[in-house]
Amino acid sequence: MKILFGVQGTGNGHISRSRELVTSLRDFGHEVDVVISGRREEELKEIEVFSPYRVLKGFTLVTYRGKMNYIETMFQLDFVQLMSDVFALDINGIDLIVTDFEPVTSMAARVRNIPSIGFGHQYAFRYDVPVARGNVFERYTLLNFAPARYNAGLHWHHFNQPIFPPVIPPSLYETDELKVKGGKVLVYLPFEEVEDVTAFLVPFEDHEFYIYGKAREDRDQGHLRFRGYSREGFLRDLQECGGVVCNAGFELPGEALHLGKKLLVRPLDGQIEQESNALAIEELSLGMTMHSLDGDILREWLQKPNREPMGYSRTVNYIAEWVTKGQWDDLPDYVEAAWADCLAVS
Repeated sequence: MKILFGVQGTGNGHISRSRELVTSLRDFGHEVDVVISGRREEELKEIEVFSPYRVLKGFTLVTYRGKMNYIETMFQLDFVQLMSDVFALDINGIDLIVTDFEPVTSMAARVRNIPSIGFGHQYAFRYDVPVARGNVFERYTLLNFAPARYNAGLHWHHFNQPIFPPVIPPSLYETDELKVKGGKVLVYLPFEEVEDVTAFLVPFEDHEFYIYGKAREDRDQGHLRFRGYSREGFLRDLQECGGVVCNAGFELPGEALHLGKKLLVRPLDGQIEQESNALAIEELSLGMTMHSLDGDILREWLQKPNREPMGYSRTVNYIAEWVTKGQWDDLPDYVEAAWADCLAVS
């Protein structure tokens, strides 16, 4: 098949999981062209694997100090450019559009009447999974930002719904040579200000905090290790650490659960997906949550033991096979097989 694949570029998690599915689809023999939107090309990291790809404007969510800024988000929306990009897409010979919450390809599928598959965590919310109350605007946006005809949703648990396990990078299945260091903590809080993160972590001198998303280059400040962007370094520190402190996104918590790392999440205020993820973590007893950078909660969490690894399956292989067969109404069969291949999920 000839597939047009849309990637939401605003979050590294979208890029990470889409990277794996695009690779798997090409391994299955499909011709895959990629569209990335939501971030300028010079701000995107390690996207060469997507070639051939195009970068479009799309939509970008604006945040400040751990909160959604809806006013600034609305000001930067450009519907004229969006529709121009939709109609400018070359879809000659395209058999299928796959969208990882990417609005240009999603809308192109609807306007041009091309079969489409939604791939990613956001598409799990079309099923009976934990959802924060939010407001009408937030709920509408979550379900209608980039809809698709068929849905390959992802979540940390199946909730007895036709949703797949998380997508895990291949290197995280190969951890035998790395020793876990109990006092090492991986921190990824990109929506917080660096001075707030520093003040939050400084008192806990018995632990080493490896902090990503806040520095352009490596620098150490006592027991605080600020690290510039490095996918390889990030995954290595994830494998070696005893626990993860992060926002309540989806990919990183899933990787931590896969490896058996204890988890402390801080949901982005006003972002219904992250608030729903925090709710799911609490309901499933997968970790702890905090709604501000709370040192008392961090102190309690640091005393917690690690958990058993989830050992998630190689989800993209099941999704790529499902896509390839073309019987997209048979989704539950592939979902069941993917969960049966996990270590610790019943």
